[in-house]
Amino acid sequence: MPDVHWPHAPHHRLCERGTYMVTSGTYQKCHHFAGRERLEVLHRGLLAVADEFEWRLEAWAVFSNHYHFVGHSPADSTTISPMLGKLHERMAKWANNLDQTPGRKVWHNFRETRLTHEKSYFARLNYVHQNAVKHRLALTANAYPWCSAGWFERTATSAQVNTIYGFPTDRLKVFDEYEPVNEG
Repeated sequence: MPDVHWPHAPHHRLCERGTYMVTSGTYQKCHHFAGRERLEVLHRGLLAVADEFEWRLEAWAVFSNHYHFVGHSPADSTTISPMLGKLHERMAKWANNLDQTPGRKVWHNFRETRLTHEKSYFARLNYVHQNAVKHRLALTANAYPWCSAGWFERTATSAQVNTIYGFPTDRLKVFDEYEPVNEG
């Protein structure tokens, strides 16, 4: 049988344990998580469900209308769909309760890329750590509180930080067609 998938959604090929870069965005790129409190709740929620499903995140960045992460899967990499389903359901209910809009569609979909080459992996780590700078939300990545850059700089050696931050990201093909709100 030919490989057939829905043409309007990314095709998920999660059959192997590995390291993945994941991007997810809100429906119609709406800013459901604008504001410090909402960003903090989404940030904590992402880290909590990743821990619950035994995904080991190495880089993450959370914004008003999308997020990215690079993480190592547990033995069963197919847990990503239920993990993100749980995160999205919790966050949608929470935001809809605040906005008094029960049943509103909040999340759209997610895209994942299994990282199989070291240079691609390092470049994507850098991309995610630096994403707040890319979106002009901070002058330095470690100044943006809802990403991993500050944690990375505190826990890694200076050689590791310099190595990762030295990888170019300009040639990466990352779906990141979002303009988050500046919490400034």
